[in-house]
Amino acid sequence: MQILWKDSPLTSCRSSRTSRHYLGVVGDDDTWAGLADQFADEAYASVKGRVRTYVLHQQLLEHLPAPPAPVLDVGGGAGHQSFPLAQAGYDVTLLDPSSAMLDKARQRLQRLPGEVQRRVTLVEADGENADEAVNGQRFAAVLCHGVLGYLEHPEPLVDQLCRCAAAGGVVSIMTGNANAMAVRPALEQRWDDALASFDARGEIGVLGVPTRAHTVEELSEVVQSRGVEPVRWYGVWMFVDWLDFSGAGLDPSDSQQVEAAAAVELEASRRDPYRQLSRVFHLVGRKSLS
Repeated sequence: MQILWKDSPLTSCRSSRTSRHYLGVVGDDDTWAGLADQFADEAYASVKGRVRTYVLHQQLLEHLPAPPAPVLDVGGGAGHQSFPLAQAGYDVTLLDPSSAMLDKARQRLQRLPGEVQRRVTLVEADGENADEAVNGQRFAAVLCHGVLGYLEHPEPLVDQLCRCAAAGGVVSIMTGNANAMAVRPALEQRWDDALASFDARGEIGVLGVPTRAHTVEELSEVVQSRGVEPVRWYGVWMFVDWLDFSGAGLDPSDSQQVEAAAAVELEASRRDPYRQLSRVFHLVGRKSLS
């Protein structure tokens, strides 16, 4: 395991960056410090978190080249999505602006075998400065999952994702689905909120902070204008999400039920009309060779 600390104008001026770019998350010095425990220890330990990780992993494997191809995970948090790739043999660089999140990543990484640890590099830097932070390295795959929704202006980050991908490389982005904004309030029986959500683009997310949603078509246009051709899109959260918000969530200790639910989620993620109703979508594109 390597840990790199990048000093740059973005990492040294986080308080001004937070007020300028983020949708009012928390904290002056470390935007995610107050949410690291809730995010890494609770959200990902839930059935929804485990299913999300599994589904995204399987979707990624449909597009990634064989290991040990280099993978960059921008805003990778505690490594829940990229560490399974390291375990599968990929060389992973996890980039995140939060020292608290990287502490969580380091703790989790230390529980993995030594050969897996050696395939992982942790970089503390803002995603909008990713190209400089990785010293211009180009990657076979660039991941950015669950980050765009917290940004007022996601285009600069998307610029960096597409730039860091090698020719022919994969760009993988997961974000909220603006076409399914009424699902959550309806399942929670907040009918007035649900009615107002059909044309909404934002909400207070499950972590208690503002988030913004996008459409597949919009995001596809953005990456396409940056030399990345959309290849396929998937849903991510459907049935387990609906069960959770309706108060009938699965027991996380029942591994057989969780595995069965994950298999159903994976199949639904590839099919219409199910994927269209997913609160989150996963867009995979490929950078042009020229």
